[in-house]
Amino acid sequence: MEIKILGTGCANCKALEKAVLNSLAEMDFVANVIKEEDIQKIISYGIMRTPALVINEKVVLSGRVPNTKELKEIIEKNK
Repeated sequence: MEIKILGTGCANCKALEKAVLNSLAEMDFVANVIKEEDIQKIISYGIMRTPALVINEKVVLSGRVPNTKELKEIIEKNK
């Protein structure tokens, strides 16, 4: 599984990265987590608001940081 966190380094982007890493650890999932800060690459996903979460090249969330329960459900659904 490949997970990309799209964002330019804002507080919410960092919070999403931390939440993803914590959720993966709690779920005992192994994933390649990539933090993408290149604005051109972010735009190429059609993202209008960051942070955004991309799992296996599919945008699954943008513009907010979900709570832990929702994030785990998103990861499970898109693994």
